[in-house]
Amino acid sequence: MLGLALALGYLSYLILRPFLVPIAWAVVFSIVFFPVYSFILKYVRWRSAAAGITMVLVCGLILGPFSYFAYLLTIELSSVSPDTFDFKSIAGLLNHSLITPISGRLLSFFNISQAQLQASTVQALADTGKALVGYLPGRLGDAAGAALHFILMAFALFFFLRDGPQFLERMSRYMPFSNVHRKRLTRQIKDIVISTIYGGIIVALVQGLIGSFTFGFLGLRSPILWGLAISMSSFLPLVGSAIIWVPTALWLLLKGAVVSGLVMLFVGIFAIAVVDNVMRPILIRGRLRMPLLVIFFSVFGGIQVFGLIGLVMGPLVLGVFVSVVDIFKDVEREYE
Repeated sequence: MLGLALALGYLSYLILRPFLVPIAWAVVFSIVFFPVYSFILKYVRWRSAAAGITMVLVCGLILGPFSYFAYLLTIELSSVSPDTFDFKSIAGLLNHSLITPISGRLLSFFNISQAQLQASTVQALADTGKALVGYLPGRLGDAAGAALHFILMAFALFFFLRDGPQFLERMSRYMPFSNVHRKRLTRQIKDIVISTIYGGIIVALVQGLIGSFTFGFLGLRSPILWGLAISMSSFLPLVGSAIIWVPTALWLLLKGAVVSGLVMLFVGIFAIAVVDNVMRPILIRGRLRMPLLVIFFSVFGGIQVFGLIGLVMGPLVLGVFVSVVDIFKDVEREYE
């Protein structure tokens, strides 16, 4: 019986494997937007109608702003090539009178010459630009596959919203834990998903939007692309999105664009940094909080393993693993 169950479980995995990504997104959106569904259900007593209205709202939120920004990003990427980046002038800032004393001490400490540092900087920037320019268009090009996954996600989202509580109740019966531990694990999974979405992805999107508008207002090239870089860098521990806007502000100041550099610093300190330091704690208040270093490795490791859904699946898998280990510790104490 055990062998038959394992064989059938593996076959079921093979059947569902092509659809795991849209199903995972549907699970995430159903957890995040279930309060909206519950609110609509108070006025629309029919569960199917409430689930349908919520699904339309979610799809509108995704298709509206995200489609527009994806369109702008595609336009920017189509006009960008590695040759458009003036890497030598960027690396030449190392010879600026304000930077030379600092760079001289660092160079003597690491026993490398100014020419070697400039060559390494130019090569690193060129390789990064080539990799970014070559990577993103390929990811955005599969429009047919993305449309199919979106339709499947919306279809699954409808049923997860409508039948979610009954489905969770049925699934919880198969967990090898007591009722107390089942409720605890279910609550922690919900908290991890919501804190990752609210405290991670939404904060990253807001920072990216602020960065894009600021880059566009200052007349800098490819504001949407730099906004995407700010969003992704917000997951970095300690430095966060400052790794993008601080060098940009310094670059503008050293170029002589003092007003633009000061505007970039002002927006970075009083807008982008405030979102990270104020908005994030408010959004995840009372939720399960994971150490920043753990979130960093789980997010980027999750992207490597699961793709874009790894933004949520990485912290979720790691958080559930820690929760299950804690439950096993409690069970051992009960038997001692």
